[in-house]
Amino acid sequence: MKRHQCTFKQIFEIPTRSDIKWSDVVSLIRHLGGSIKYGSGSRVRVILRDQSIVIHTPHPRKELKKYAVVMLRDLLEESGERL
Repeated sequence: MKRHQCTFKQIFEIPTRSDIKWSDVVSLIRHLGGSIKYGSGSRVRVILRDQSIVIHTPHPRKELKKYAVVMLRDLLEESGERL
């Protein structure tokens, strides 16, 4: 399975995973034509089509928190993305 497909699948798994790496999410969003805008502190805006969310980059760990995974899942659903 390709890396982007694997990340996409992990985002939609129930129960929500807490081991999805931020770098994999950035790669997936860019692959789908979206963008990441870094704000102040650890805040980032994830933009995909006409939808966007604001989450915090994980630190010191590299994995997203569950709330951020749920928000990403909602963003992908609302923007109509499928892999």
